[in-house]
Amino acid sequence: MGIPQLLVHDHEDNVGVVVVENLSAGTEMLCVVTADDSDFRLTAKADIPIGHKVALKPLKAGDTVVKYGEDIGRMVGDADVGEHVHTHNCKTKRW
Repeated sequence: MGIPQLLVHDHEDNVGVVVVENLSAGTEMLCVVTADDSDFRLTAKADIPIGHKVALKPLKAGDTVVKYGEDIGRMVGDADVGEHVHTHNCKTKRW
């Protein structure tokens, strides 16, 4: 299968987490869903640091971000499939 570049914890997640250093735009990532070890491919549309999130589907401002099958925040900007999701376009709902 190869070494995954992106981990997705649950099939309900709409973001995955980059697990390699120096992921650059245009990389076709091997993505693994840890819930059942299934995999898929997705192209990174930006340079994305390790530990940061990637949109698995188009996300619009106001959408709920789901990771680990849980609501982790809301989008305050848009992100297309393969784009970087972080503090510039995603915020916690706690405050």
